[in-house]
Amino acid sequence: MADAHRLQTRLDAQRAAFQAEPYPTLAVRRDRLARLAEMTRRHRQEIAQAIRQDFGHRAEAETRLAEVATLLQAVSHTRRHLKRWMKPRRAGVPWRLQPARARVHRQPLGVVGIIAPSNYPWNLALLPAVDALAAGNRVMVKPSEHTPTTSELLAELAERYFAADELAVVTGGEATARAFAALPFDHLLFTGRAAIGREVARAAAANLTPLTLELGGKTPALVCTDADLEKAAERIAFGKWLNAGQTCIAPDYVLVDQAHLAPFVAALERTVQRFHPQGTASDDYSAILGDSQRRRLDAMLEEARDHGCRVMALGETLELSESAKLPPTLVIDPHAELTLMREEIFGPWLPVIGVDDLDTALAFIQARPRPLALYAFTDDTGVRQRLLTETHSGGVVFNDTLWHNAVPALPFGGVGESGMGAYHGEAGFRRFSCERSVFVQARRSAVGLLNPPYRHWLLRMLGL
Repeated sequence: MADAHRLQTRLDAQRAAFQAEPYPTLAVRRDRLARLAEMTRRHRQEIAQAIRQDFGHRAEAETRLAEVATLLQAVSHTRRHLKRWMKPRRAGVPWRLQPARARVHRQPLGVVGIIAPSNYPWNLALLPAVDALAAGNRVMVKPSEHTPTTSELLAELAERYFAADELAVVTGGEATARAFAALPFDHLLFTGRAAIGREVARAAAANLTPLTLELGGKTPALVCTDADLEKAAERIAFGKWLNAGQTCIAPDYVLVDQAHLAPFVAALERTVQRFHPQGTASDDYSAILGDSQRRRLDAMLEEARDHGCRVMALGETLELSESAKLPPTLVIDPHAELTLMREEIFGPWLPVIGVDDLDTALAFIQARPRPLALYAFTDDTGVRQRLLTETHSGGVVFNDTLWHNAVPALPFGGVGESGMGAYHGEAGFRRFSCERSVFVQARRSAVGLLNPPYRHWLLRMLGL
């Protein structure tokens, strides 16, 4: 109850501030974005240290790449295009209603809530805030309780760079998160596991709060018969073992032609050895966040071994332990009923599955919930077209992994089990705006001819 009262008070303050300034100017919005970028740029070393402390170890280069640079790029893109996005957009008017005019007016929603996950605790807390602030909204953020050092730093810096009624950061545990999700926001964005996403959706439903859900899922990587196996192994290894697999769009399993399975596995081994010659001792290899996640991953792998699956730790001997770092590990041709084939892995285990042909691979993908991303390694335009028309996913990447997320002009979001709604760039600006239909009737208009009593000859002539 105390959490709910405290949060409602903050929301009321933000809503009052929004009512006093319901349509911030371009200059005000750009200033807020500039402060967000400055807060991140100036304190990037503190951010890296806080994340490293929360994880036990996080490669600093990965923090700069995936947390800092991505956010700064998004701010730069948004500030550059914001003037055009804010302009009303003309809409065509049917000839029967001319000379009336129509346009779409994009208006801020009000107060946007953001519930962020722990895997990228800075980026995924503030990247949606970029779009929400650009659209003219006030923002409240609930960062993850599993990264307390980063969350406290975010709250401290937000107070320094923003008024509480512009951007507020609320820290706390699960009770706070539940109370936060139950607030009557004008829009709520949640990033995290599907099970928690369902709880958030139920809480939001009581207020009819519009939702954006980013939920992850089991992202496939398809290595086609014409693929360069060395290049495919390199790009899949990068996408899978960045942040030790704790990325919602990391490849979750690989489908490869049965004849190419052995050489592809060998190519993955060589790539991991090149990336991390010291194995998990490498400073460029990150830790798994939290004991519960490590126990979950250990149980997944034990189950695969108990069912006779071939398990290959790449670069070093795998010993299940309480170590914060778990090595890149392949599971060859796992059974479909295993946990690591039913649930998102979110760690460094990578199932590699041999398939007979493209039809078999497509059937395998189609039989599973729609993923957040799909990766395919092929230059065959026919195969690419089949993938685009016969499968569903939030995003598609050919001959690489992850990098679509770094293109601010591309919408980012899921479909089905992997989420609903998309943001980033103009898609995010529109997500956090009310697109109002505006119709302006001309002084001299013939629409009065359509008043009762109806002239049936006129309706016939107009095709009505």
